[in-house]
Amino acid sequence: MGIERGDIAIKIVIINYKMGNVRSVYNALKYSGAKPVVAKYPSEVKGDKIVIPGVGAFGEGINNLKHFIPKIQEFVAAKMPILGICLGLQMFFEESEETSNVDGLKLLRGKVVKIKTKLKLPQIGWNYLEIRKKDCPLFKGINNGYVYFVHSYHALPEEDIVVATTDHGAEINASVWKNQLFGTQFHPEKSGRMGLEILKNFVEL
Repeated sequence: MGIERGDIAIKIVIINYKMGNVRSVYNALKYSGAKPVVAKYPSEVKGDKIVIPGVGAFGEGINNLKHFIPKIQEFVAAKMPILGICLGLQMFFEESEETSNVDGLKLLRGKVVKIKTKLKLPQIGWNYLEIRKKDCPLFKGINNGYVYFVHSYHALPEEDIVVATTDHGAEINASVWKNQLFGTQFHPEKSGRMGLEILKNFVEL
């Protein structure tokens, strides 16, 4: 049952650019009260919000996503909410150390860098999330807790937009927020009850 705005359930478009946990994200959003649809083509990107999931390399992600970029820019211009998950968050930024000479979406200023830690990379598994900015709508009513990560890189924004961090032998920026752009380095769709609460907050924006 979707959350209603008038008589229309909130429609969230999951962009399928062949690099994300689309099925897991779809099921989690549906459970959280949305009416998710999966867009394989730019013409199918019609809804109230966008989710960009992702697992994999920055350069391949940008290449696969390129046909969707004009639609994403339309949502940004219209100030409609966009959630980037893991690689989806990283592609919001200007560039990444992972793939040289490849531009990101440039929706946020900063770059993506490899985590400087003596611990094993990639970081895979549950880790403690510390919410730094309680006013972020994504974390409304949510306390610090454990979420699920799979990554070796994280974003270094040039602006004060980090809203949550974790520690893996070094502080890691785990979530960012600026205006209608939300990003999680962790996977809310794999993060149990806390992850579902985060997605529900996104649905209800």
